[in-house]
Amino acid sequence: MKFISFGSGSSGNCYYLFTKDEGLFIDVGIGVRTLKKHFFSYGLSLSRARHILITHDHADHVKSVGSMSSDYQLPVYSTELIHQGIVSNYCVSKKIPAALVRQFSAGETFQVGGFTVSTFPVPHDSRECVGYSIQADGVTFCIITDAGEITEQMEPYISSANYLVIESNYDEEMLSVGPYPEYLKRRISSGIGHLSNKACGEALAKSVTPSLRQVWLCHLSEENNHPELARKTVESVLRSYGIAPGTDFRLDVLRRKIPSEVTELL
Repeated sequence: MKFISFGSGSSGNCYYLFTKDEGLFIDVGIGVRTLKKHFFSYGLSLSRARHILITHDHADHVKSVGSMSSDYQLPVYSTELIHQGIVSNYCVSKKIPAALVRQFSAGETFQVGGFTVSTFPVPHDSRECVGYSIQADGVTFCIITDAGEITEQMEPYISSANYLVIESNYDEEMLSVGPYPEYLKRRISSGIGHLSNKACGEALAKSVTPSLRQVWLCHLSEENNHPELARKTVESVLRSYGIAPGTDFRLDVLRRKIPSEVTELL
């Protein structure tokens, strides 16, 4: 199994897992034309894509899901409430064909081609939000984005991950003194908003195990964070618990608009 991030942040989110046989998208919040260019630059073929998972119905995660689903006949998996949100989201100009809608309830585990997908609820101010723990080729990949907090229900999925994408959205001081109106600052820092750098570090320190090989920090705010600040804050929190990023596991930051390298998940 291999992993690429094609975009991570409020400008658009799109992640891709693939094996030698098939590919799986997690969110499609960037333009199809841009995605095609990225695939071409990596020497990949969209014809190998087989499935789409959606975390929640906000535009930066679903803007192009209808177009991708229609153009490539890809089934789209999410909860009933998230699918309702996609239908009513005016940013999704082309809707998912009814025949390609697949529904599950948060907490279910199901098979999608060669991927075993476990789902869990994530607290966020969307109609509903879910995280995914995905197994293939003997490896467990987990993604948690747009999380107001890390709940006890989410912790076992962090603990079981070999590879983890987790939100590190904002620096608390930058948000506090920044230009956002107070209502937006309260929304972001609430239990149904986003995860701060410090909270991300605390969540990792509490739940990581020796089986963890790599962590990617995702969905960084452009106005209230910086890649190096997020990395240093999370590293500092982890080191205060005796955990050494770079030694115990690799720690990287996903960029908002710049695709990541292709990582082989061994």
